[in-house]
Amino acid sequence: MRITVISDSHRNVRAVRRILSEREDSAHVFFLGDNTADIEDMAPQFPEKRFYIVSGNCDYFSVYPSSGIENLGGRKIFYTHGHTLGVKHGTGNLIRSAKAAGCEIALFGHTHTSQILYEDGLYVVNPGSCSEPRDSAKSYAVIDIEQNGIMPIIIKL
Repeated sequence: MRITVISDSHRNVRAVRRILSEREDSAHVFFLGDNTADIEDMAPQFPEKRFYIVSGNCDYFSVYPSSGIENLGGRKIFYTHGHTLGVKHGTGNLIRSAKAAGCEIALFGHTHTSQILYEDGLYVVNPGSCSEPRDSAKSYAVIDIEQNGIMPIIIKL
């Protein structure tokens, strides 16, 4: 099973459309906030995909929660924008929350910086920003979930 992870699009609907179009191999898409309207605008164009959405600090009137938990491919995934867990000051709160929920994968955004960590049995993935990166390039993440393991990668746009 392959999932796509997008965050911090900030009204760059073109980038969201490009990612969703490129990822025909991914039926599950996690959107980690900061302009949930971007993914809402695109979702009807991709009826074959299932969307998991959380709100970010720029989603002022969003109906989406700030975090969620899903079970896909036999793996529990904790996902959040991250602002409520203080991820700009470290991933400690995020890791504790995900581990307390029994998750094997924790997804977050907010920092606009892509990263993949593995800590104490937990994959921690930030796809970066597909619109306004604070590191080298616009990006998103792809995670392959198989019986024999989990393989996250960052894709640069």
